[in-house]
Amino acid sequence: MRMVVKSATKKRLMELGVSEEYAHKLATDRNMTDIKAMSSDEVASTLGVSKDSEQFISTMSVIAEQGSRRRSKSKSKKITIRAKAIDDFDRPEVTMRFNALNHDLVPHQELVGEANISVEEQFTIESEELAPWEMVQTDEETGEPRLAKEWLPKILITDPVVQVIKETAEAQDNARLAADPDHKPLAAGWIADRVLKVIRKSPSAGRTVAYRLIVEGN
Repeated sequence: MRMVVKSATKKRLMELGVSEEYAHKLATDRNMTDIKAMSSDEVASTLGVSKDSEQFISTMSVIAEQGSRRRSKSKSKKITIRAKAIDDFDRPEVTMRFNALNHDLVPHQELVGEANISVEEQFTIESEELAPWEMVQTDEETGEPRLAKEWLPKILITDPVVQVIKETAEAQDNARLAADPDHKPLAAGWIADRVLKVIRKSPSAGRTVAYRLIVEGN
């Protein structure tokens, strides 16, 4: 029997952040409804990866979020986080959206340092966190110390986990702004170039920590 790749499904998966290779495998003889009905074992087998791998975890988070979005739409109108601080402060229901970090297969992930910090504070905190890898270098142009974060593995700003962290931080920051007009709000695009700390726990490996750089594109 000839296997057929559903191009629309593959395209949609790639738009959501799934690599072309894995999108191709998942979309073979499946549409999005079929994919969302797959078990974690079926996804791992289809992708040809272990359930502990980053590729599996990130792909499962995308699939899980799509399933949650569909259930949410069937129950109520879509809720989005609006720009005005008072909207977020007065509408606690915005926190009811799907949180990819609550999925069993997604490891704990957090920003290194608070969301609303200065460039200087960010450099100090990230340098201390990454000190074992000796990533502080001298900038060839300015002669000033810089952190070579480009050495870290990348994660897109559109990743579901990054979006949850971003929206949670912005909602909290907007609440502070609503309570204190003198509060300096987060700048647009603030989460790009921030370092994400990933903490995994497993019976075999114990506790492992990894770091990824949040980027806007490849």
